[in-house]
Amino acid sequence: MQEREKTAPETKSSPTETTSVKKENQAENASNQDLSAEELAQVQKLKQRDTEVKAHEQAHLSAAGGIATSGASFSYQRGPNGQRYAIGGEVQIDTSAVAGDPAATLRKADMIKRAALAPASPSSQDFKVASQAMSMAAKAQADLLKMSQENTDPANEKESRGSLFDQET
Repeated sequence: MQEREKTAPETKSSPTETTSVKKENQAENASNQDLSAEELAQVQKLKQRDTEVKAHEQAHLSAAGGIATSGASFSYQRGPNGQRYAIGGEVQIDTSAVAGDPAATLRKADMIKRAALAPASPSSQDFKVASQAMSMAAKAQADLLKMSQENTDPANEKESRGSLFDQET
């Protein structure tokens, strides 16, 4: 009785939602009963892949924050039981530099890299995006160094401060 009271508030669904979920589960169980052992194994693999793909893309979304330009989109495969399973996915992110602001570009490159490598098992495309982010960060670092050197260049200091010898009398 206490367990039921604990779980009841957590499962907030209307009677029609509960009925439709039950019907879906019954339909899936009924269709799974008609499957061969090989087909049941294929369904199990597809379910596992579906879970992995969705977790992978959610990791990208969570780490991307404000640079995500879309939600996750998935490609699906229909299993022998008639159900659709996600077998691939992607999250679009903004990978452009911040114009005129190398410090902001450096921060953004770090976010891009973290988003690309967020999943437990990054894909080859994820590694490619992370590599491009590291290149973007290196360029931003070089731009920051150049700006810093220009601001502390003795030639620039002389011009901005002037000199007693440069004054006209």
